[in-house]
Amino acid sequence: MNLLPKSSKEFGSVDYWEKFFQQRGKQAFEWYGTYLELCGVLHKYIKPREKVLVIGCGSSELSGQLYDVGYQDMVNIDISEVVIKQMRERNARRRPQMSFLKMDMTRMEFPDASFQVVLDKGTLDAVLTDEEEKTLQLVDRMLAEIGRVLQVGGRYLCISLAQAHVLKKAVGHFSREGWMVRVHQVASSQDQALESEPRFSLPVFAFVMTKFRPVPGSALQIFELCAQEQGKPVRLESAERLAEAVQERQQYAWLCGQLRCKAGLGSVSLDLCSGDTGEPRYTLHVVDSPAVKPSRDNRFAIFIIPQGRETEWLFGMEEGRKQLAASAGFRRLITVALHRGQQYDSMDSIQAELSARVMELAPAGMPAQQQVPFLSVGGDIGVRTVQHQDCSPLSGDYVIEDVQGDDRRYFRRLIFLSNRNVVQSEARLLKDVPHRAQKKRKKDKKKQWPVETSEDLPPAPEQSIDKSYLCCEHHKAMIAGLALLRNPELLLETPLALLVVGLGGGSLPLFVHDHFPKSYVDAVEIDPSMLEVATQWFGFSQSDRMKVHIADGLDYISSLAGGEARTHYDVIMFDADSKDPALGMSCPPPGFVDRPFLQKVKSILTQEDLQWAELTGIGDWRGSAGLLCFLLAVDEEFEPEVWEFLCSHHPSRLKETTLRSESATRSGYRFGSLHVCIGWSLSLMELKRCRQTSFFAVRSEAHPREKPLEKEAKDLNSPKLYSE
Repeated sequence: MNLLPKSSKEFGSVDYWEKFFQQRGKQAFEWYGTYLELCGVLHKYIKPREKVLVIGCGSSELSGQLYDVGYQDMVNIDISEVVIKQMRERNARRRPQMSFLKMDMTRMEFPDASFQVVLDKGTLDAVLTDEEEKTLQLVDRMLAEIGRVLQVGGRYLCISLAQAHVLKKAVGHFSREGWMVRVHQVASSQDQALESEPRFSLPVFAFVMTKFRPVPGSALQIFELCAQEQGKPVRLESAERLAEAVQERQQYAWLCGQLRCKAGLGSVSLDLCSGDTGEPRYTLHVVDSPAVKPSRDNRFAIFIIPQGRETEWLFGMEEGRKQLAASAGFRRLITVALHRGQQYDSMDSIQAELSARVMELAPAGMPAQQQVPFLSVGGDIGVRTVQHQDCSPLSGDYVIEDVQGDDRRYFRRLIFLSNRNVVQSEARLLKDVPHRAQKKRKKDKKKQWPVETSEDLPPAPEQSIDKSYLCCEHHKAMIAGLALLRNPELLLETPLALLVVGLGGGSLPLFVHDHFPKSYVDAVEIDPSMLEVATQWFGFSQSDRMKVHIADGLDYISSLAGGEARTHYDVIMFDADSKDPALGMSCPPPGFVDRPFLQKVKSILTQEDLQWAELTGIGDWRGSAGLLCFLLAVDEEFEPEVWEFLCSHHPSRLKETTLRSESATRSGYRFGSLHVCIGWSLSLMELKRCRQTSFFAVRSEAHPREKPLEKEAKDLNSPKLYSE
């Protein structure tokens, strides 16, 4: 039996509803949920002794169920004579004090201020079917009548799907009247609904409009959203922001519905926000692994990422999360990242907080009572202490935090909040530094811990920073590449002039300065805030052998190339990141590999020289052989994080690498054929040879080398530079 209208306009027709209830007979019809689903909101906003008017009551059992639990002063109206007759017959004996009247809600016959509550379950949605002028005028009369029959302090409680045009009309009307507007999401339980009944994929909301006494000249408007049945309402600044918040909840419900129906939707991520502040508290990524053989115990699991480790490749990149899910052996795995600036007491408290929400993302066929495993690394939530947070005019908001690594050692990180999943700079701490933020949380679990600043915790002393530590694999490869300039055994005694473009935390120029005693380093940094960060938090300092120039790297090199007393460098290292995530390579920025600029770079290189870039190292060795070096990864088995920095099999990145090598060739750098892959290990610098991470050496056939590189490869663990 098809009881729903072919056109939404039929909802506003008296004839349609007469026919509807004749076809349905005495069977109750529940719009948008039953009493069990709505009772939490209804009891919150209706007191048992208040006089309640139910408009558009239909054949719903809601009024009778409210009557049975103590709400006995109730009047029900509807435009259908058929349903009013049915409801009188059904309730006459069991509920004698409850009345049912045939009445048009746009022309009600009650005196002014007759009720404390007007209850509407789906009636506004049924009337406001479109935004035609005739429909809007009808709704205006309806809402005006509701306002007339309500007492000051009374509530219009409207159960609705909160479609955009319905929400806009209701909120706009009552806010202009000076009423307080609150939208409360209703906790639904669609599993309890009968399959034969209409089921709504959109969430159900309750509009709670509270009538205030008009104040002449007052422009105060109050908008609130309560996203959880027992949660606290959050004050919003405008009707537009309220509409956006409701739409976000609807999109989330749609996403949950899609995830219940099908797997393999691609990359799905969402933020769960604090009900009190509205700030993001958890970031969830849904990863499906269709290749995993299904069983009863491997359908669904939750993985809690320890604090500070969300930037690692395994957790921070889509490919890494796929590998994690496959290794864990679950058909669907949800990774959960914890946000900085939020308080987390323990793994148990996180599980309790997430249990209800993550089940909304469970796959189809998941038994309601089946226990879902929570997984993690090490069994704890990790340690993260925010040491400093500030905003740079050039780089935007950034944060400096100490995190605990796998080996229980602490690392200090610089992270730009515009790209939260990328660690801009990292230093290893030689000893544990005070982490008072974590201790404070244990003493005062209920208090939200604020972000600490430099005034709360003093700057860490220089000796707490391990200056021999290089976190980035491309930094290690750049350092190892210096052996191409000289015999590695004589390199430490050779004066070197180096230019490093991009300072960050200063670890790369600091390493060169400390481990190559004859070196002279010029560092160029466009953002003066980064010099302050490097000096105060990462143990960086200038000396007579190391100077920092605050300038744009492009302008600085251009000025050197155009000067009469031209400065020359043995090595130029590009360690500047690109702010545009759409580019195939993260660094250096495109301007650094343009042909005219590369010619300027070439003009300030000495005769035995190398130029290194983070992803592309370009050089011209005018000795026994001409070399052009590219920092590339040659083995898919190497460290995944290095893969992201050095090379990717992503087509756009390979294309970008090719374009840059062509630009270098056209700029006058010698270019030969691919000859050999050089591995490296320097014991003096205490570098661990990363797994198959290396750089290609391209040798000019016109300048054969005296000794074949292959013969130098003997032992990859020796203190020299070897080829393999």
